[in-house]
Amino acid sequence: MIKSYFASTTRHSQTITTRVNPHIESARPPLMAQSSSRVSPWLIPIAYLLGRYIVLPSFFGNIKVTGRENIPTTGPVILAPTHRSRWDSLVLPYATGRHVTGRDMRFMVTSNECQGLQGWFVLRMGGFPVNIQRPAIATLRHTVELMQQGEMLVIYPEGGIHRDGLLHPLKSGIARLAVSTESSHPELGIQVIPVGIQYSEPYPNWGTDVNIHIGEPIKVTDYIHGNLKIEAKRLTADLTHQLQQLSHQESAFGHRIFAEIHN
Repeated sequence: MIKSYFASTTRHSQTITTRVNPHIESARPPLMAQSSSRVSPWLIPIAYLLGRYIVLPSFFGNIKVTGRENIPTTGPVILAPTHRSRWDSLVLPYATGRHVTGRDMRFMVTSNECQGLQGWFVLRMGGFPVNIQRPAIATLRHTVELMQQGEMLVIYPEGGIHRDGLLHPLKSGIARLAVSTESSHPELGIQVIPVGIQYSEPYPNWGTDVNIHIGEPIKVTDYIHGNLKIEAKRLTADLTHQLQQLSHQESAFGHRIFAEIHN
């Protein structure tokens, strides 16, 4: 399955496929060779409790969440949120985490987001780093294993953080990975759920309002009956369409806040 995933990628596919050789993999830096998603049994309950009832309510103004009913409580799920701030990895658990769905989350994040205090928390709350330009085979294999285990993953389809409130072109890897995995394991029932996140300030500070819109699930089983490369493109297009609709709600939210400030 992993090999077929890379076969549909770019010019790097031959290089990455060669990495399956264990001798080559062992020569890579440990961060890229040993990707894993670890949930700290002592930190998770404390962090969720503090974040939900103290940190986020104290830092932010109004936090509004719509569409929670769209999050399934079982089965493999890929949350595909817009990426507006480093706070995203904290407000997402507030909106969809264990206090809401009874589920913990596994974050696929860029390597530079696994630094500093945020990185310390992310790596202990189910996060694992990925080089989005040349993802290690171990990282993608681990992602597939998590889906097979019925976990809830978070993958930011835009890649990096964009503070302009606009939807930027989605990376195709999330759709290729989902379609390839579902094709190899057709009983998994993977669902991709778009999530729009918007702050009333480009750089959130004390008192910033937050809107989180959870869209309707996209069933990956609807995209496995044809050419996988074409179906992955179709899934990316449909995900883009849903996120664009959520982004329109984001823009309306931003304009409303701007108007309120100047009235």
